[in-house]
Amino acid sequence: MVYTEHLEEVREAVAACGREVTIVAAVKMQTRETVKELMRVAPDLVLGENRVQELTAKYDPAYRWHFIGQLQTNKVKYIADKVELIHSLDRAELAKEIEKQAVKHARILDCLVEVNMGSEISKGGVAPEEVAEFIRSMEEYPHIRVRGLMSVLPNLGEGRELDGMYKKLLSLYESTASLSTANYRAEILSAGMSGDYKTALRYGSNMIRLGRTLFGERIYPAAVISDGAAQ
Repeated sequence: MVYTEHLEEVREAVAACGREVTIVAAVKMQTRETVKELMRVAPDLVLGENRVQELTAKYDPAYRWHFIGQLQTNKVKYIADKVELIHSLDRAELAKEIEKQAVKHARILDCLVEVNMGSEISKGGVAPEEVAEFIRSMEEYPHIRVRGLMSVLPNLGEGRELDGMYKKLLSLYESTASLSTANYRAEILSAGMSGDYKTALRYGSNMIRLGRTLFGERIYPAAVISDGAAQ
C-alpha cells in the first residue's frame, strides 16, 4: 500500500525548502506490485533498495534505481549494471570492486561517500575527520564518480542534538566543495529518512530516503526477525 496523503505532505515540505530535492523511495520488503503502484502515482520518484537480492528480484529497467544499503564487495557484480547511484561507498576494498565491475560494464558508476556522523559501531561509513582524505583517494579509480555525501544519522528524535549533528554534516559537505580532485563534485547530500527528513531539509539535504512514510511500518517475516536482520 502506498500512502499518497503522506507523499503529498513530503512534497509540500520539499517545496517549502526552496530547492530541488530527489525523493528516494526505500522499497526494502515491498512487493513488486507495491513498487508498480508507487510508480503509477509518483513516476518521478527514484527507487532505493537496501539489499542486493531484493533489488535483483524487483528490478525493472523502466525505473531509476539506487542502492542505499551497506554493500558487500562480493555483491557489487549483481547491481553494477542496474543502479544509477550507490549511496554507501565507505572503504577502499569496495571502491576497488566497484571500479572492476564498472570497467566490465564499460560505464562510470556514480557513488556517494557514506559518513558515520554518530560514530556508531553498527553502521558503516567513513569517520567525518577522514572524509576529505578518503575522497582524494578515489582518484585511483577513474570509473568511479563521487557526487557527494550520504549519512544515516542516529535515531535521536527531533531536537537540538539532532540539529547539531545535521549542522556538522552540512558543514562537512560544504567543505568538500573546495577539494580539487578529478572525480569529485559536491552535488548531492543524501540525508534524512522518514523520522527526520524535515530536519534534513532544513540543513541542506537535497536527497531524502523514505520508507515508512510512504508504505507504513514494514512487516518482517519471522525468519528475518529470528536471525536479527530486522534490527
